[in-house]
Amino acid sequence: MINYKSLSIYDYDLPEELIAQTPLTKRDESKLLVFNRKNKKITESKFKDISDFLRKGDVLVVNNTRVLPARLIAHKETGGEIEILLLKRHNLHDWEVLMKPAKKVKIGQKIKINDELSCTLKQVLEDGNRIVSFEFDGVFEDILNRVGSMPLPHYIHEKLKDKERYQTVYNKIEGSAAAPTAGLHFTSELLQKIKEMGVEIVELTLDVGLGTFRPCKEEDITKHNMHSEHYHLPQDVADAINKAKAEGRRVIAVGTTSVRTLEAVASKGLPLKADDDETSIFIYPPYKFKAVDALITNFHLPKSTLIMLVSAFAGYKNTMDIYKFAVDHRYRFFSFGDSMFIV
Repeated sequence: MINYKSLSIYDYDLPEELIAQTPLTKRDESKLLVFNRKNKKITESKFKDISDFLRKGDVLVVNNTRVLPARLIAHKETGGEIEILLLKRHNLHDWEVLMKPAKKVKIGQKIKINDELSCTLKQVLEDGNRIVSFEFDGVFEDILNRVGSMPLPHYIHEKLKDKERYQTVYNKIEGSAAAPTAGLHFTSELLQKIKEMGVEIVELTLDVGLGTFRPCKEEDITKHNMHSEHYHLPQDVADAINKAKAEGRRVIAVGTTSVRTLEAVASKGLPLKADDDETSIFIYPPYKFKAVDALITNFHLPKSTLIMLVSAFAGYKNTMDIYKFAVDHRYRFFSFGDSMFIV
């Protein structure tokens, strides 16, 4: 009997050279592994050919969040360098952030990013995050775009030449600390082709926080503290999904962020209703999905809450078999890596 609450079962061996360090020249040239849950068949393809596995009437749900250039370098009056990573906005001036080295800044201490932007540490939270209050002249987002850099995951060591490659082509609503990476494979041309074949594309927003990607460290995963993230589901999107479910058409989530949003709303009751809230939903096996019928996702870190979610959707053993296949066939892993479509 498998203990799905045990962290160690979500581990797997990954050669370091399979961790994608840079995006491909063309977004949709990535590999696509298609897994059919009914017959357990794996089909290999290219992402640009994903339309071969879509059907007229499918509803494709994408997360239209935009990643903030959320990494800032500040300096203390003594000259010491402090890295600040924006996590969540509380109001016009106050943000929840990560600081490194965190203990070098005391409550009430002011640090300077540049002539336009500085901040003061207000509070230290239980989990080690900080609340800072920014002082600035002008529009905060404009300043951030000038002085901030992309908060690439810790396993990416190469410099990103084009900031937009860590954004989806359909990004609209600024607010995330990390990209909804399953969507990075789509091009505008591919989305147009998918629309023309009769697939409905709808948008929701979930502000992706770094907590989503933080490895679980508790052997009993139920003790893992999921960070909350803000989401918005518009009424017309809820209506489109409800109609598809009623008519037996597939609802396909692009990425785990779309899954978490849909399942968080569905947990409040069906049919879906427009919602604007925070969620800290934690999905792991066994879990009965209420809104999602198929999933497009990347390959995730060992022992992460994301591989647990995929295990709940595809089945634990199936997921481990898929990952072994992907390693054996030299797929590229994580944010800039290859993709899979679980149907």
